[in-house]
Amino acid sequence: MNNTKRYFYLLVGTIALLFAGTVYAWSILKVPLSQDFGWTVPQLTVNFTLTMSFFCLGGVLGSLLNKRIGLKNTLIISAILSGTGFIFTSFLSGSSISMLYFWYGIVCGLGIGIAYNNIISAVNQWFLDKKGFSSGVLLMGYGASSLIVGSIAAKMISNVNFGWRNTYLSIGIALFVVLFACALILKAKVFDDTDKTNLSSVSLQTKDYTLTEMLKSISFWKALAVITFLASCGNTVISIAKDISLASGLSETLAVTMVGVLSICNGFGRIICGLIFDKFGCKKTMIYADMLTVIAGIVILEAVMNSSVVLCIAGLCIVGLSFGCCPTISAAFVADFFGKKNYNLNYSVFNLNLLIASLIASFESYLLAVSGGYTVPFVVLISLAVVALGITLSIKKS
Repeated sequence: MNNTKRYFYLLVGTIALLFAGTVYAWSILKVPLSQDFGWTVPQLTVNFTLTMSFFCLGGVLGSLLNKRIGLKNTLIISAILSGTGFIFTSFLSGSSISMLYFWYGIVCGLGIGIAYNNIISAVNQWFLDKKGFSSGVLLMGYGASSLIVGSIAAKMISNVNFGWRNTYLSIGIALFVVLFACALILKAKVFDDTDKTNLSSVSLQTKDYTLTEMLKSISFWKALAVITFLASCGNTVISIAKDISLASGLSETLAVTMVGVLSICNGFGRIICGLIFDKFGCKKTMIYADMLTVIAGIVILEAVMNSSVVLCIAGLCIVGLSFGCCPTISAAFVADFFGKKNYNLNYSVFNLNLLIASLIASFESYLLAVSGGYTVPFVVLISLAVVALGITLSIKKS
């Protein structure tokens, strides 16, 4: 394998996903819309739910487009949709929130979903011997976007001479340029006899599963349940990280800082998980993620109950590491268990766990509001992580 070429593609893919992940900085980008147009938190929450839904649908659509028109043209479509979504959002008048739902939630969500799935699939084809590592690096770039690009966007929005409209416009243009450049540079891997010989010592999935065959596999459903449970734990804690910090005795400043630290740990967790995957295999990596999540839940619950600053900081860091494992395991698991031929479509379907995880996280928020404390929701989260561990121990290749 040409190491220079594949690491260059890894760099290109990571930069593209760093920009694509801007859509996850919604907690920052929504603020001026609420201030200028008076849109409520529930109304703006619907937009993010739409974005996540069409992100998942975009992954499936992108895999189908890739088969018909190729990687280059598919990524160009994603560049147009993603850039257009942000650009037209910058011209909103506030007369109807439905236009926000359309341009940001549907159009941008679809574009990012198409880009995300195809970039990860294409780059990972160049790293069949290090699929955990490549997945981890790519997803670190995607996860770091809300911290890096989101922070830059926040400063741009707060600048009275620039404002939120120019911020959205700038993001749209940058997103289009970066994804369009990625479309021109990134190439799909074409396997020849030399590649097969070089990879003969690597443990690869011998059978390439079709989507139907994958859906019939009990291993698919078990892994889907595990990642869904773990992701729901991470989503829940991330959404209330500041509140947990304050309840544990952290100052306002430190509580805000911990939200950023959690994001950094999330990024590192993706690379660490990838390295563990390549070294010890899928099952041991999943056990590692399960145990981290169980420990994180217990530590945070103890922190809140005893107002412990140290335990809170430790717990949030562990949550970041464990949550970072979810996307890396998802990307590497599908390739490891179900082969490379239909990886694009299979991976996009597996990513539908994000929708289910979001629903569970919403239910957890409801439990928090109803119970008036953290005990009940965290007991549920810890229980889900324990169940995930039990399921993981039973997973075997079909």
